[in-house]
Amino acid sequence: MFSLMSFSCGSDPKDMVPEENDLPYPQYGIPFDKLPAIEDMVIYEVNIRAFPGGNIAGVISRLDEIKSLGTNVIWLMPIHPIGQIKSVNSPYSVQDYKKVGEEYGTLEDLRTLTTLAHEKGMAVILDWIANHTAWDNPWIENTAWYTKDNNGNIIHPAGTNWLDVADLNFTNQDMQKAMIDAMMYWVLEANIDGFRCDHVDGVPFAFWKQAIQTLRDIPNRKLVLLAEGTRADHFTAGFDIMYGWDFYYRMKDVYAGQSATLLTTANTNEYQSVPNGKHRMRYTTNHDESAWENTPMVFFNGKKGALAASVPTIFMRGVPLFYTGQEVGRQNTLPFFSNVPVNWTTNPDMLKAYQDMMKIYQHEDAARKGSVIDYSTTDVVCFKKTYQNQEILVITNLRNSVKTFNLPQEFRQITMTDLQTGSDKILTETLSLQAYEYLILKKK
Repeated sequence: MFSLMSFSCGSDPKDMVPEENDLPYPQYGIPFDKLPAIEDMVIYEVNIRAFPGGNIAGVISRLDEIKSLGTNVIWLMPIHPIGQIKSVNSPYSVQDYKKVGEEYGTLEDLRTLTTLAHEKGMAVILDWIANHTAWDNPWIENTAWYTKDNNGNIIHPAGTNWLDVADLNFTNQDMQKAMIDAMMYWVLEANIDGFRCDHVDGVPFAFWKQAIQTLRDIPNRKLVLLAEGTRADHFTAGFDIMYGWDFYYRMKDVYAGQSATLLTTANTNEYQSVPNGKHRMRYTTNHDESAWENTPMVFFNGKKGALAASVPTIFMRGVPLFYTGQEVGRQNTLPFFSNVPVNWTTNPDMLKAYQDMMKIYQHEDAARKGSVIDYSTTDVVCFKKTYQNQEILVITNLRNSVKTFNLPQEFRQITMTDLQTGSDKILTETLSLQAYEYLILKKK
């Protein structure tokens, strides 16, 4: 009989492969068999509280709109009940790892979401908080499961101001087993397709390796694991995707006046430690940035600037991420400690521009899989992507003024297809690019 209590982080993963009838929970539904390759993924991060009703049903009501952005992986921010002791109403303060918070709905609602998303060709992953729990999580009764100070008092995560959560002790094997058991619960009971794991740097490598291997050993399952972290060993532990923070920060630097060639350097540096078949996640915002810093509409100077920032972010390399409200140009910050609904009717022109951009990304293999040759200048990001016999050229003016760009020699005096319009574009020696103008061209 397969038992989570029968292994520790020193176990050989080959000794833990479960038989289907030995799993700790019954399998709900039919496992999703259309999980895309990592290089083909497009992720949409759902801030549930910003959707209609602030619940899972509200997310279900907008699945078609989420799909229209080319999304094939939906990342749900935490769905669990939120701790009430020392609370700031953060969904990252988990009161119970095996429950859906009442404000979000029920297990049945989550099952409905995964079923409908799968029917539409989208996987669903859950946000997983392994580093800490709420102070009123039932686990707190097992004081040995938590980190303590010299006086024997359970502490919040060291080096943080996260006073609403208690730090877990990963030297305790029983706690680790309970954590892996809880992760398996959602894969089996709600038919989810993986996890975005929070603050993975705060959790030991050995735990992640054990947990991911155990999850991947579930029969007839394809899963994706996304790491919010910086350590190179996260890929070794089994994660498929890691954040691309540096590229995002350099994009902000470019919009502050620095050279657009910073993006080329960031792209190269971020991929130096990425194994083949794995990727960085690229974005112009996420829940932390849009809550605590600002939105793309502010950082990147309005609709045109935000769209222009998205082009190299999406097309240069990596797994693109959209965050709730980005597609309709939300101007104000979007909190996630409270319910602040998005007005989905604003900026329909921006939504269409994103949809059109992502149709190109989906349709052109070179956009997703192509190798990159860069021709960027101080003001203009330009790169060629080549895959098999396909070749596209992506050119983006990242300045709020007209710029003249000298085309690379190989693209002078030729005709290419403008993938945004479908018409021919005759290239000479230079291009005059309007403020924040971008072109996506295909070699005929």
